[in-house]
Amino acid sequence: MSGVGGGYPSDLTDEQWALVVPLFPPARVGPKGGRREKHPRWRIVDAIFYVVRTGCAWRQPPKDFAPWPTVYWYFTWWHDDGTVERIHDALRGKVREADGRDPEPSAGLIDSQSVRTADTVPAATRGFDAGKKVKGRKRFIVTDTLGLLLAVHVVAASIQDRDGAKRPLLWTRLDHPGVKKVWADQGFAGRLAEWTAKILGRDLETVRKDPDQRGFQVQHKRWAVERTFSWPTAHRRLARDYETSPAHSETMIRWAVIGVMVRRLTRGRAATRPGPRPLVRHVP
Repeated sequence: MSGVGGGYPSDLTDEQWALVVPLFPPARVGPKGGRREKHPRWRIVDAIFYVVRTGCAWRQPPKDFAPWPTVYWYFTWWHDDGTVERIHDALRGKVREADGRDPEPSAGLIDSQSVRTADTVPAATRGFDAGKKVKGRKRFIVTDTLGLLLAVHVVAASIQDRDGAKRPLLWTRLDHPGVKKVWADQGFAGRLAEWTAKILGRDLETVRKDPDQRGFQVQHKRWAVERTFSWPTAHRRLARDYETSPAHSETMIRWAVIGVMVRRLTRGRAATRPGPRPLVRHVP
């Protein structure tokens, strides 16, 4: 080991770091060359992944990482200049190619998720989702049919699905013009489908539940986007929304999905979970 992937489960391995290091911008230096960055880039990235995975406050990571103001400065720099989006999008293309797909998708899925917020989140950026009885924020995501993220938008939970979905659908139309059809659940039906066809020139198709369905059942076409929501919420920082800015919440989600994709690429296969273990009673 070269020092990458040191002592925490959230740390990147050497192989994982090799995937992302070419995608970061060069170090900021002065006109005469400047001085080298004090802290290794890989250690900054490990600190960000530690915060995302464990849910600790920015001010409270272990002391063997770089000082928290430095880590947070890099987090905001890479958010502001689009680095996180570029890394995420580059890895998404690699994952699709590894799965035998074209790097650019031709169909998508959209869904929303309401999550509670911390008391530090400004009241102006949160609301109450009357349907799900959640006070906080709502996450809208558009994914490809593999469940890989194409667009994410975070708003107050009081925003209706048909209103909050317009911006991520527009972003998908601009960034991924090959996506001609998007599947959605019944909450996105009606005027949104008409708007998508008229303004975006795309087909928003509603996947309806079986009238005889009782309880939870995996929905055809839509299971991938529902699974995608489980990826960020497995990271404690994203089980609840702590970010002052909704835009930073979107970046946190992308960091979580970046971690999922680098593990998938270096593992070379989809993750598997061990089955149930039979209970064996030992009789003395």
